[in-house]
Amino acid sequence: MAFIITDPCITTKDTACVDVCPVDCIHPRKDEPEFEQSPMLFINPDECIDCGACVPACPVSAIYDSPDSTPASQKDLIEANSVYRSSDAGAFDKAKSVVDAHVSSHADLMNVPAAERAAAHQS
Repeated sequence: MAFIITDPCITTKDTACVDVCPVDCIHPRKDEPEFEQSPMLFINPDECIDCGACVPACPVSAIYDSPDSTPASQKDLIEANSVYRSSDAGAFDKAKSVVDAHVSSHADLMNVPAAERAAAHQS
């Protein structure tokens, strides 16, 4: 599996990663209909070429380079990244439900500012 976007992206949705991606694998983009409804951005693992350009571009350190490097408290979001497909309403709904369940189960950490949340998940 490709890179994983995790919960510091929830509600942040900074698109700096989208801008640097050479293969346009991060969605939804601001010009896609799902952008406003989406709680976060997702990396399509079928399109990602593992270049890593997105990692330093993310201002909230939400992107990990593999499922193995993703903190245990973020592992449920691997599924959200793997099922999301742009312009597929069923896939969007499934990814969103995974994110919603993550938010519910980590309510305490969701109150931590996004820029600090990646570090909070390491503890």
